[in-house]
Amino acid sequence: PLCPQDSLGCGLRTCYRYLNQTSRSFAAVIQALDGELRHAVCIFYLVLRALDTVEDDMSIPLDVKVPMLHEFHSHLYQPDWKYTESKEKDRQVLEDFPTISMEFRNLSKVYQDVISDICHKMGVGMAEFLEKKVDSQREWDEYCHYVAGLVGIGLSRLFSASELEDSIVGQDTDLANSMGLFLQKTNIIRDYLEDQLEGREFWPREVWSRYAKKLSDFAKPENIDMAVQCLNELITNALHHVPDVLTYLSRLKNQSVFNFCAIPQVMAIATLAACYNNQQVFRGVVKIRKGQAVTLMMDATNIQAVKAIMYQYVEEIYQKIPSTDPSSNKTQQVIASIRAMSLPGSPMASRHHYSPIYLSCAMLLAALSWQYLSTLSKATEEYVQAGDN
Repeated sequence: PLCPQDSLGCGLRTCYRYLNQTSRSFAAVIQALDGELRHAVCIFYLVLRALDTVEDDMSIPLDVKVPMLHEFHSHLYQPDWKYTESKEKDRQVLEDFPTISMEFRNLSKVYQDVISDICHKMGVGMAEFLEKKVDSQREWDEYCHYVAGLVGIGLSRLFSASELEDSIVGQDTDLANSMGLFLQKTNIIRDYLEDQLEGREFWPREVWSRYAKKLSDFAKPENIDMAVQCLNELITNALHHVPDVLTYLSRLKNQSVFNFCAIPQVMAIATLAACYNNQQVFRGVVKIRKGQAVTLMMDATNIQAVKAIMYQYVEEIYQKIPSTDPSSNKTQQVIASIRAMSLPGSPMASRHHYSPIYLSCAMLLAALSWQYLSTLSKATEEYVQAGDN
């Protein structure tokens, strides 16, 4: 079909269509980004979505899939490469990969270098964990790095490359990695039951084996007390990333980048607060309310507001710590460190001093994301869906 005349070329329009088809939530926040960064992040997302589709496709034999994952980044520079045998729901990003790779090559070289590098590293990591289980906490961090931390690092390098953010944002890979790990660990913790039903295990054996013989035992009513203790220990582990998250966000200058980064993080802390000490994690889906989500999206527009939000939810967790919980001391300690960074003079007052344009942006973002809120339990996965199995 003929391409309508507008500010975008045919290929880029097609890429944004694929973006909306594969991730409505991510599409909303990407399209709120400023300038050429918007296109770079769109292509970055689609490239990683294509890579993830290869990894997810169980019809591809391992002896074929492993080399595909290792070599996938090279296809970005092969105009005709595509894969037409996938049965996955997002297969169109593989079938029409020539359009995505063409738009990738149309990006400035500084963006191309970041996307290709992250794609290569992620493909290698995905291949490593195809048959390897997450045993130790170190391996849990490693797995989360490959599927989410690398996304945070890549995005941070794109932010700096666009010059919308200072070079330190892209250079400090430890903080960027923590941004991804906090989201990914939240997804893994919350999705215990869904993953069990689909035959997937991402909770680290080193932790859960202290509470049960098999991870699936946590779904049995007679094991609920031990299950909740394990849950609380993993949430405590995830909370250790919050100080890094606050430091990272405090460095951002561009409003569209800040919103893009802050919204998933405040959703994550609210989700952890809802999951903490909650037996429902092992019985069904734990969600935060739609109204609560909209409030978070509208509030998370500056660092002081985000600190107030973090303070609110770690206080909520603190009030629920059982005195008999084996991790109670560690949970209290990590909450104390978060408090030290986020103690607001007046938690509520700090949230109301926005300029009208920033408030309008937040309201627009909330409106754009309403469909995403109807499937809120998937929101943070889609932010880091580069590698969930």
